[in-house]
Amino acid sequence: MKLRYQFRLYPSAPQRTKLTRAFGCARVVWNDALRARQDAHKQDAKRPRAAELSKRFITDAKKTEERHWLDDVSAVVLQQSLRDLETAYSNFSASKKGTRKGPKMGPPKFKKKTSRQAVRFTTNARFSITEDGALRLPKIGDVKVRWSRTLPCAPSSVTVIKDAAGRYFASFVVEAEDKPLPELDLDETDTGIDLGLSSYAVLRGRKIASPKFFRRQEKKLRRAQRKLSRAVKGSNNRRKAKLAVSRIHARIADQRRDFIEQETTQITSESQAVYLEDLNVKGMGSKKGKRAKSVHDQSLGMFARTLEAKCHRYGRGFAKVDRWFPSTQLCSAPGCGSIEGPKGLEGLKIRKWTCSCGAVHDRDENAERNIRREGRRIVAEGRPDT
Repeated sequence: MKLRYQFRLYPSAPQRTKLTRAFGCARVVWNDALRARQDAHKQDAKRPRAAELSKRFITDAKKTEERHWLDDVSAVVLQQSLRDLETAYSNFSASKKGTRKGPKMGPPKFKKKTSRQAVRFTTNARFSITEDGALRLPKIGDVKVRWSRTLPCAPSSVTVIKDAAGRYFASFVVEAEDKPLPELDLDETDTGIDLGLSSYAVLRGRKIASPKFFRRQEKKLRRAQRKLSRAVKGSNNRRKAKLAVSRIHARIADQRRDFIEQETTQITSESQAVYLEDLNVKGMGSKKGKRAKSVHDQSLGMFARTLEAKCHRYGRGFAKVDRWFPSTQLCSAPGCGSIEGPKGLEGLKIRKWTCSCGAVHDRDENAERNIRREGRRIVAEGRPDT
């Protein structure tokens, strides 16, 4: 399977200038090729092929007075920009036909100079890692890297990213084999996971408290955004204020990502099988109000995707329970199975309830037991990806 390894880069001032030039050249090639395809579509002409676009907007453009500066960056960066455009059109076409999974994709749009930029180097660009641990990029030089771990094999490509906070990263794509962990007793270690807001997740025998990274920084972020709104557009003070806001958001995102990585690693290491409720996270976060803000703060979708990927890589069982399964309302007591639990938005305030059979349930623990039981049934029927 393909994995991404991301590391922080520390380019020098001249290297930052060269990277900015590479970002801009890749953006110009994308926009020129997109405009050509749109014009051909409007004129009912034949769609220009990738080779024709490459010759017209890279090879021939370098010889013109208007685009001669394209020669200052690696040709592979420009070629990858055209390939990304082809991929965007392919995804749009597949989404329109209904053959692509996931949300519908719109047509490609023109790129603007935003606070986040990226370019990709493939093996054709002859990038390499030097003996002293620097990343050697064509027409840029040896860029300092802060390595947090070693790469499992030689990378096939590297994407250099500049985020909104002004930080640079190198994202390597490598081919990695699955690493099955030692098997555990399934009956003793499998767990259901009930995701929520009051508690981030409830597992078999333990709860994960909600970290609330955004809520903790909300007051500081509000002050920074107020300062940004008062700054004059185009001024140096506004640029500084915008960077301060971006750095707060970046800190929140880093903390949230680290939290999810640590928790999902612990869950896969101590559980032989995991059964997760298939929540409609996008729908939960689409509504306005405090609850929607908390849904975004939890980032439950990222947690679910990361956990599923790690379960597959480390040889753990994984199954999704249908989102309409009444895990909270269903009584988990043996032999009961009645649906009498709290329902609706008002039911969210009820943390404990008593069934007519006499069983007293903690709302979240009861949901975990029901999800675990339903997950076992799904696996027994041979449809773990439901």
